[in-house]
Amino acid sequence: MMRPLRLVPGLLLLLLSRPAPAPASTVVTHLPGFDGPLPFYLETGYVGVEEDTGAELFYYFVESERSPGADPVLLWLTGGPRCSGFSGLAFEVGPVKYVLAPYDGGLPQLVYNPLSWTKMASIVFLDSPVCSGFSYARDPEGCDVGDYSSSLQVQRFLIKWFTDHPQYLSNPFYIGGDSYAGKVVPLIAQYISEGIEGRQQPVINLKGYLVGNPITDPKFDENFQVPAAHGFGIISDQIYEAAMQHCKGDYVNPVNQMCAEVLQTVNSLISEILDAHILYKKCVFSAPKPIHDAMARKNLLEESVELNEAPARPAIDCLTYGYYLSYFWMNNKMTRDALGIKQGRLVSGKDAKENFPTHMTCQAAYHTISTSP
Repeated sequence: MMRPLRLVPGLLLLLLSRPAPAPASTVVTHLPGFDGPLPFYLETGYVGVEEDTGAELFYYFVESERSPGADPVLLWLTGGPRCSGFSGLAFEVGPVKYVLAPYDGGLPQLVYNPLSWTKMASIVFLDSPVCSGFSYARDPEGCDVGDYSSSLQVQRFLIKWFTDHPQYLSNPFYIGGDSYAGKVVPLIAQYISEGIEGRQQPVINLKGYLVGNPITDPKFDENFQVPAAHGFGIISDQIYEAAMQHCKGDYVNPVNQMCAEVLQTVNSLISEILDAHILYKKCVFSAPKPIHDAMARKNLLEESVELNEAPARPAIDCLTYGYYLSYFWMNNKMTRDALGIKQGRLVSGKDAKENFPTHMTCQAAYHTISTSP
């Protein structure tokens, strides 16, 4: 006679505490290239943010590994613009990273990152704006959005996401990002604040925002490169003093010939280092941003099944080598199946086929000298 199945009380509590996936989401328990089941809860999915163009944003949600019922929830945006949120997950603050082994044509391997911020926070990594990463629009015009429109779309995303995940509404909520996200993170925080004041439902428990190495005003950012270079010891006291004397604080538009000459020297010295991380080796740029022609691949009506050209292959000890590996991992069918990526349908040719939009992880664009990657 078969015995009735009994659950250990602790296991039952764990199962009951797990969030129910949203209707258009996928619970990912295994990732190609990762040995064994994932030691954290990962959910991916799409959320519609624009009905007219059929725009949908793709997200990766990693639940806090400590106390998900009480720990903060963080929305993380990567720079670019149009860099994938996967950059944040695999190269910045997320729980996985690539094994930096020579690429042999197979599937790159992933391992657990013990320094992940998900040790103490739940994080939503978002492919924003539309047509970044695996986000897409059925109308190509849906890809043409500016900072204000994309920020409003992120607010719509959050309203819908929290509606589908009400168990996190009481958690402290923060918005974070790096590089180009410095432009949109404050905007998103402002729109959410206005929604809270207007009693928009659901009420998001916004506590603040954070930006790392952010782009702000281009004139301010570019002007600060010279004093930053001096502070880091990239240019000498003499060169810095000459720049201050002849450029009068304007290091973007030379005001005279002496200023132009000293700035040429400054720029030559800065060009010798990696401005994203001055202590790292300067290598070939291996993670190109999506080109304009690639936008056609992001409306799920592709006419070409060819992937974008693979990025240049850097040395294995380069900061960008992981980005090189991500190109092959993200564009692998097993990866897309595991993540629940939607397929597009070819609309030309005799035999229509299903096809995936090309994914470019994209390294964040840094415009100021920083000591953090």
